[in-house]
This record gives sequence, structure tokens and C-alpha cells, in this order.
Amino acid sequence: MGPKQLPENARPRTTAIHGGTRRSQYNEVSEAIFLTQGFVYDNAEQAEARFIESGDDEFIYARYGNPTVRMFEERIAALEGTEDAFATASGMAAVNAALTSHLKAGDHVVSAKALFGSCLYILEDILTRYGVEVTFVDGCDLAAWKAAIRPDTKAVFFESMSNPTLEVIDIRAVCDLARAVGAISIVDNVFATPVLQRSGELGADVIVYSATKHIDGQGRCLAGVICGTREFIRKTVEPYLKHTGGSLSPFNAWVMLKGLETIELRVRAQAESAAKVASALQGKDGFSQVVYPGLTDHPQYELNQSQMPGAGGTMLALELAGGKEAAFKFLNALKIVVISNNLGDAKSIITHPATTTHQRLTDEQRAELGISDGLVRLSIGLEDPQDLIEDLLGGLAAARA
Repeated sequence: MGPKQLPENARPRTTAIHGGTRRSQYNEVSEAIFLTQGFVYDNAEQAEARFIESGDDEFIYARYGNPTVRMFEERIAALEGTEDAFATASGMAAVNAALTSHLKAGDHVVSAKALFGSCLYILEDILTRYGVEVTFVDGCDLAAWKAAIRPDTKAVFFESMSNPTLEVIDIRAVCDLARAVGAISIVDNVFATPVLQRSGELGADVIVYSATKHIDGQGRCLAGVICGTREFIRKTVEPYLKHTGGSLSPFNAWVMLKGLETIELRVRAQAESAAKVASALQGKDGFSQVVYPGLTDHPQYELNQSQMPGAGGTMLALELAGGKEAAFKFLNALKIVVISNNLGDAKSIITHPATTTHQRLTDEQRAELGISDGLVRLSIGLEDPQDLIEDLLGGLAAARA
């Protein structure tokens, strides 16, 4: 059976549960896992026709597409508000494909310099290795973007909320600058989530996610997705991914579908708890900084409120006054919050970026990005917020001892 048709005015919570649903002849309630790498044709003529052009419900090979994967793609595209999407094996596969499928030797890219370590590696090491010129700027400085974007710039790239220092980028302003010269804007929206912020409505051409994070939300599987126009997804991204093999497995796609059913409930509860935790920790002796976009002292508080009305997200950055030693004491004393490098999970997770996610950067690079030895990144989960506050204050007491 074809995709379930929802009312055009269906709201996000409904779309996240029903969007893109395909049912087999058995009319199952929960989405089916089509765990197959290939598909059988009725005859040779049908096989020939499908390789020339496949219809929406016609499949060739799992690297090209799969019914379970297609359900996830259609559902996340509907939730994000884009025409189409292509699912990938991981979030980094999505970032890599969004950039590499569009660029060639001699092209120019402008990127914010505050990025997740692996994103920085793709831009700084891989793209430049193959002749793409990359200019890095302070993402919060619109004058720097304007000065760096040239008539021949092909793409701009940034995280809507930077990892791990939680800088908030003016999406509309940067995308407008890119569009003025014909460049596409690629926005990694993983911290903001499609629940709290729809970057396409703010001007982004392409939105990428590590679905491993909030979309799964329970630490089970790797996945990524690229959202954008049908032309970009099918004519630029799909040929690149189906030939290079970064496709998502049907089982992982099914897990992501199950995650989408509860993403709005989870993310809004996590953001509410994050605001309570940030308020409780703000101003406590032992923290030199409590960074949360929902706090009024955040440098981009007003901007964040315009892009994510009423929410500050699920992430905090905490800087311990005593550097690495204090940060490690803090982490090691926590009894509820777990130490890991994932985020967006039902469990609250904390990590020390300078020695984990951003350890490959030089001391100078980390200093420029504001990643001090005392900085920790905290992802708020679904635990009782008061338990989290008590746990974090206990860690702070240990760090100060």
C-alpha cells in the first residue's frame, strides 16, 4: 500500500506518528521492517523500466532505497517541512554527503569555525584535500560572513547551535547572504531538533541531522538524514549516496520511526528540565560559566528566542573554575548523569570535550573556540529535574573539595 495521506494541516506531533506510513497487505499497525537488500521483478521488462526510472513505491536495491527507510525519510521531511529527505548510515555520513555531493575541486565554502570535531575534519582536511577552498569565520559575526562570502561561493555550512559552546547562529541572516550569491546553505540542526526549530522556515536550503541523537533518543542505533528540496535530494544527494554506499539499514530506519513517535514529548520535556537545571546552577561558586541559550545572560538570548520561541534546547555547557582537574572530579562524582560522548538521549549524558569530541584540535584551536580544560557538555535527559540538580550540585561540591 502507498504512503498514508494525512490532512494537509496535520500538526507536528501527529505527523511524527503517522507521516509516510506504508502498510503491507497485512495492514499492520506498527511499521514493518523490510529487511531485504534486493527486490524481485515480475519480468525483465519491469526490471529494465525500473532502472530507467523508479516510481515512489518501486525499489531496486537497499543502497538505493527501501520501504522502511522511505517511511522514515518521508516522515522526517514532513516534520521538518521540506520536500524530501535521504537517510544515511550516520549523522556524519549526512554531513559528508550534503557537502561532498554538491562540491567539486575549485569550489569555495564558507563555514562557521565552531563545529563538532568530525564536521571540522570533513571541511578542514577532506574537502581541502580534493581542492575545495574553505574559509572559516566566527559564526556569530555577520560582518565576517559578509566579508567571506564571495560571488563564486558554492555553499555555507554551520551548526544552528554550536557544539559544544552553544553559540546561536542567525540562520535567516546567513542564509540570505548565501542566497544573494547563489550559494546553498547547509545547516546542522542537531542541537535544536526539528521539534524546537524548523531551519527551513528560517531560510536554510539543506538541513542535516544525526538521527542518532534526539530522533532515536534512546541510544540504540546510528542514523543520519539530509532534508531539502526534491531536486537537491534526488538529483544531487541520491546519486552520490547510492553509488558510495552511505545508506541507512532498514532495521535502524525502523528504530528511528519508533523514535519519531515520541520525539516531541521527549524533547519538550528535556528542554523544560534543561531550563530548570540551568537556572539552578547559574551563579553557583565553582562554575565560571553556565551556558544555556534559554538564560537571559546568554550572548544570543534574544536571537535564540526568535528562532526557538520559548525554548533554550536540551544542552548546557558548564565551565568548572578549576580546569581539567575540577572537571574530572565533577564528572567522576556524578551518580545519575553518565559519562559518554552521545547526546539527546533519555539518559542525561556529560562529556569533557577537550579530551574527547574535540581532542584532535590544537590547544590554540580549542582556546579560539572557547573549549577550555574546565568545560563540560551536558545533555539533559528525561530523569526528574530535581534529581539531576541534586546530582550536579553534588558533583560541584566534589570538584571544589
